[in-house]
This record gives sequence, structure tokens and C-alpha cells, in this order.
Amino acid sequence: MKNILNTTYIILFSLLSFQSIVAQLDDDFYEPDELYREDQFYFAFTYNYLANQPANVQQRGFPAGFHIGFIRDMPVNKRRNLAFGLGLGLSSNSYNSNILITSSSGDNNFQFIDGSEITFNNNKFTTYLVEMPFELRWRTSTAESYKFWRIHTGFKIGYVFLNSSKYKGNLGTIKNTNIDNFNNFQYGLTFSLGYSTFNFHVYYGLNNIFSDAFLGVEPIELYSIKIGLITYIL
Repeated sequence: MKNILNTTYIILFSLLSFQSIVAQLDDDFYEPDELYREDQFYFAFTYNYLANQPANVQQRGFPAGFHIGFIRDMPVNKRRNLAFGLGLGLSSNSYNSNILITSSSGDNNFQFIDGSEITFNNNKFTTYLVEMPFELRWRTSTAESYKFWRIHTGFKIGYVFLNSSKYKGNLGTIKNTNIDNFNNFQYGLTFSLGYSTFNFHVYYGLNNIFSDAFLGVEPIELYSIKIGLITYIL
């Protein structure tokens, strides 16, 4: 899957480079608005999938992510439809699964819930991040057009400033916060494609959510894939 994603990014980058060359040919016939920028505020809603799950680990319910932020649009051509974007945002991500996180004597334990001795109604862990997205952006917009095609591709770096887990089941209610086994830094590739208000968005994590976490003797090497919709506001 990573090879497919890498190939997709190479193709997209080639298309964007070609478009940039074509745009340069049109620049002599185009009178730009030198103050025109686009898509600087964003809001996204995603389904958060845990990839590389250990055997018998399953996701339950609808693990959701909410993302909001500002990206400074920096056009790089005279027509201002090709740009770089650098921003800052906040992200909340929940992951529902049958991995129980408990704490004993200062140590965090990860346990598979098999549904026999331990059952649950709700079991999830959540991460809260400050994020810095960087994008290469192409669009068919002008300063007078509010409906247009866009392609944004890039990467995102996030810092987990808070994490938590919550279990409700036959053991009662178990809550944990600031669990040491989360990787503080998360990073991955991003891609957005769409027309007008609502756009398809995907984030492909490149590193593990956890650090030094085990189910028995098996390391937990989960990474996140987030798929959903993103909307942009000037």
C-alpha cells in the first residue's frame, strides 16, 4: 500500500509540475489580483482507521476525527492558482477497539478483550494534537470564482499534547490520561481532492501511534489512516 501511495504522489507531483508550466504560458494574457489567496481556513471530519492491527484486534463503532486550522496560502505563479500552504491546527482523534488500557503501580498495561471474561459497551482511546500541515496546492479558481476544482497534497506533523483512554464494561469504568506509551510526534502524508465546498481528504500515517506498547509479547505497531471530508474557507 505504501508503494501505491508513493507512486500516486509522484504522478500528482508530475501533473502539478506540468500544470505550472502551462500556467506560465498563460501569464502574459492574465491580469492577476495580487492580493488573491485561497483556502486558508479548514475544517475536516474523518473516519479513523487503525492499520497494521494485531491478530484478533478489531475496531468497533465509528472512530471519528475532528480537525480545524489555518493554512497560509502562498501563491508561486502570476495567475496565483498554484501555491504552497503552511499552517497550524488542532485535531481530536478517537479510536474504538478491543484493546483495554489499564494502569497498575505506574505501569500501563495493554490487554486484548476477547469477550469471555471481560466485556465492554464502550472502549476507546483518544489523542489531541497540535498540527502543522504543509501543502502543494493547485486549483482552477480565480479571484471572482467561488466554485472550482482543487488538489492539495503534502504532509502533516502533529504533537500529541494530551491523550486518554476510557473503558465501560463489566469491570466498571476505567479512565486513563497522559499515557506514556503514546508517540508524542505523529506525521504522515495528506491528500485532498474536490470541487467547491466539500472535498475528499485522506491522511496516511507514517509512524506508530504507540511506543513500547505490547499485547503479551507482540508489539503494538498501529498507525492511523484517516478518511473523510474537508471544507475550506477563505
